[in-house]
Amino acid sequence: MPSTDASQSKPTSGPFGRLSRQEDNIIEAAWLYFHDELNQSDIAKRLDISRASVVNYLAEARRRDYVRVTLDSDIFSNNQLAFDLKDKFGLEDALVVPTDAASEGRSNERVVQAASDWLPKFLNPGDHLGIAWGETIYRLAEIAPKLSLNDVSIVQLIGSKPSDIGFAAENCAATLAQRFGAKCENLHAPLLLSTPELCEALKAEPMIAHQLEMVARCKKTIFAAGTTDPESHIAMTGLLDRAALAQMRDKGATGVICGRLIDKNGAPMPAPIEDRMIGVSLDQMREKEVGILVSAGVERIPAARAAMLGGYVTHLVTCSTSAALLLENPQ
Repeated sequence: MPSTDASQSKPTSGPFGRLSRQEDNIIEAAWLYFHDELNQSDIAKRLDISRASVVNYLAEARRRDYVRVTLDSDIFSNNQLAFDLKDKFGLEDALVVPTDAASEGRSNERVVQAASDWLPKFLNPGDHLGIAWGETIYRLAEIAPKLSLNDVSIVQLIGSKPSDIGFAAENCAATLAQRFGAKCENLHAPLLLSTPELCEALKAEPMIAHQLEMVARCKKTIFAAGTTDPESHIAMTGLLDRAALAQMRDKGATGVICGRLIDKNGAPMPAPIEDRMIGVSLDQMREKEVGILVSAGVERIPAARAAMLGGYVTHLVTCSTSAALLLENPQ
C-alpha cells in the first residue's frame, strides 16, 4: 500500500488532464468552497484531509489565479464620498474602497486591487490603453485578471528608464498586456536623452515617430500621480536629480505625471530635462477621453488633487481616508 504522502503526489486523470492528487485537491477544494459554498470543515471531510490542508489549498488556488474573488465596483462608486469627489473635481466616476485602519500598506493594496478589477470595464474591442510607469501601475499589472482581450492594445506611454528599483515602463506595459491577453505596443526609445538635438533626431526616426503617434492617438490611459519628495520615483530612477527636484519643488512642483512635473493646480512645470524626454506630453494626457488615476497612499494626496484640478483625470480610484482628505480644502 502506498503511504499517505505518496498518494498525495500520485498522478490522477481528471477533467483538467493528468494531475497530481494534490493538484486535483486544490481545484476540488476551490470549487467546493467558492462555488458550492461548503465550509472548510465539510470540505475536509469530503476530501478526507485536514482542515489546515483545506486552508492551504484555498490559499494556493488564489495564488495560482485558479480563483479570483472580486467585488462589484458599483458598490464602491455609489457612496457619498464617491459622489462628493465627482462633484468637486468634475469626474465621470470615482471608486472609493474602505481604508484598512490597521495597515496603510493593506489599504494601498485594496486600491490597486480595486483598480485592476475595474479596468477591464473600460476596454472595448479596438481600444488602445495607454499605461504609465511606477510601482503602483506595475503592481496593478501583476494582479490584473487573466483575460483574452485579443482586439485590445496596451500602449507604453513613455520611453524606457532602467533603474535599480524596477517598475520600468516597458515592464508595466508588457505585464498588463500578458495578463489581459492583449497586444503590447512598446515605445522602443530611452525616456531621457543626453541632448535636445539627439532627442529630436530620435523622435524623427520613422519607427519611433510611428510609436509616438500611437501614444498620441490612444484615447484611454491609466496612471498614478507621483510625489516630488526626495524619495519619489522620479528621484529614485535618476530621471531628475534630487538637487534639481528640490529647486522645482521650491518653485511649486507638486506632482508628477508620466515623468513630467505639475504645480498644485495641475499646470505644467517644465523641468530642465523637458526637452530631452521622449514620451506622452501633459497636453496629450489632458486630451484623453478616459484618464484613470490610481491614488494609493495619503502622501500622494497633493499630487492627486493637482492632477484632477489640471484636467488629466476622468476616473479616480482611492481609499476612503484619501477621499476625505481630497475633499478638504488644501492648506
